[in-house]
Order: sequence, then C-alpha cells, then structure tokens
Amino acid sequence: MDIRRVTGDNIRFIRQKLDLSQEALAAKSGISLSYIKYVEKGESYAISIVKLEKIAKVLKVPPGLLMEKGAYLRLKDPAE
Repeated sequence: MDIRRVTGDNIRFIRQKLDLSQEALAAKSGISLSYIKYVEKGESYAISIVKLEKIAKVLKVPPGLLMEKGAYLRLKDPAE
C-alpha cells in the first residue's frame, strides 16, 4: 500500500462527490493548484499534516480518514 496513492485517491473521490474542482479545492484550502494536482496523483510529494488538515476541512472529513485505504467506500455522501 502506498499511502500517497491512497490519500490522493481519497481526496480526489471526495472532492468529486462534493462537485468541487481542483481549482476550488485549492482556493478554499489556501493550497496551490499544482500541489493539489501532485497530491491527487500520488506523486513523490509527501503531503504535510498541516496541508492535509486544510484539505480535510474543506472536504468536511477527519484528516485521518484521507489516509485510510478504501475510506471513501465507507463514507456517506459527503454532500449531505
């Protein structure tokens, strides 16, 4: 299991369920668009805890959930 890939997949899935673009997530979290793109791709970037927390806040989920394999499968609709 690659934690970067898992985290990126979870962020992308939840973001899309909330109908947020990468640009909107970047703007609302105060994180650059290029960083959001790298994180969602699971690139060799290691996401900082502070940035993970900012993203989680926008996505309305606990930060730790973003790092759990298949977490998005157990989520209720985040838009609710």
